[in-house]
Amino acid sequence: MDSAAARERALDAAEELFYGRGVQSVGMDEVRGTSGVSLKRLYQLFPSKDLLVEAYLERRDTRWRERLAAHVDRYEDPERRVLAVFDRLEEWFAEPDFRGCAWINAHGELGATSPRVAAQVRAHKRAFRAYLARLVAAAGLPDAVAGQLYLLAEGAMVTAGITRTTEPAARAREAAGVLLRAA
Repeated sequence: MDSAAARERALDAAEELFYGRGVQSVGMDEVRGTSGVSLKRLYQLFPSKDLLVEAYLERRDTRWRERLAAHVDRYEDPERRVLAVFDRLEEWFAEPDFRGCAWINAHGELGATSPRVAAQVRAHKRAFRAYLARLVAAAGLPDAVAGQLYLLAEGAMVTAGITRTTEPAARAREAAGVLLRAA
């Protein structure tokens, strides 16, 4: 197995295990067993668990933001595009393996002890907020609305992760609609 394939298998296993059960409850040996990549090769690819967690979050960030953009891009009306963010959150919350926001979860587990993980989490959240700011600007709305929408979305993620329901996305979408009308 070449390095690229081994890396992808390791990241697939890490994502399944870390997102499904939490980072701290999963050891490198379990990632090895799930991925089929030897422990020696796993440590060649990711010399520490922190590096594996960082790579998992980075790859997940790319995929998460691509899915969000693909959903939003279905709409032409700028204000509808803003609300589509919350529609996508509702779809995500309904996925059978949804366990909350991977970055919030990782930060809760490791943010205080792993600068690499904390940096990945901050980068993801900055990118999400910047995306919302672009949508808000395209809709001709005041910049402050982006921050308000960001907090609604983040609150919905936390609440959905705890309650395991899609309702937080619907409530946040309703509040976003109120914000858009008021702006």
